[in-house]
Amino acid sequence: MYEPIRGKSVHSTVADSASDFPHRSREEELDIQLAGHLAALLAVTDELRAQEPSQDLDTAADRLAEQVARLRGGHAPVRVPATAAVPASCPGALHRRAHTLAGRALVVAASRADTASAILAAERMDAHRASLEPRELASR
Repeated sequence: MYEPIRGKSVHSTVADSASDFPHRSREEELDIQLAGHLAALLAVTDELRAQEPSQDLDTAADRLAEQVARLRGGHAPVRVPATAAVPASCPGALHRRAHTLAGRALVVAASRADTASAILAAERMDAHRASLEPRELASR
């Protein structure tokens, strides 16, 4: 009535612990996620540097690049030179986006107990919040 099973199941079971593909640990997954958030924050920071050049943004970009490289095993992130970036967004929107990205990075850094990245993300959140306050107060 039923045809017998001829092939191995494609579904893994608890008894079948050996698998044919590599798994990443939780720490490795968090490293990948944190590097992604910090790289996105770096891209926004580079965009801001093109619109509002400052020593603070230059220093922040360098520190972010160092952390991304550390998390990626020494592979430096791709960067757009500040002179090559095209100012397309309003600075307020960029600061809000950077604040959000720094918050996400802070959550992941705290989860993986990465103190250096957590401190950097918290500092960037504060800096972007401070950059937003005068603009938001002036527009009211």
